[in-house]
Amino acid sequence: MFEPGHLHIAHAALQPEDVGYDLHIRYELSQTDAGPGMHFILEGEIDGKSVNETFDLPKDLAYNFAHDVSRLAEQHGLPKHTDLHDMHGQYDAMFKDIRDQLDMKSGDPVKPEHLG
Repeated sequence: MFEPGHLHIAHAALQPEDVGYDLHIRYELSQTDAGPGMHFILEGEIDGKSVNETFDLPKDLAYNFAHDVSRLAEQHGLPKHTDLHDMHGQYDAMFKDIRDQLDMKSGDPVKPEHLG
């Protein structure tokens, strides 16, 4: 379920080989070293193990939050083939909310030092 500033995604392990997860992604405007950005908190459980991670992204990279969430989730046991980008249809709402909060427009530049 999505509400501004919070996305909750869950998947029950229906087969013995499945990995279940129950994750909350919370975010808020923050000031990063590069200026305005977003502070993210990823918490919950993956395969019965606790997850509690935080990260910050500058404004020009905040749209790419799903990459960081997926990377952290994989470090906690989520299989690489799991598609969190779908996020049960709520990704687009979260993406739009982040863009709105940061007043991001299509075509806004990415700082070269943030690439690579």
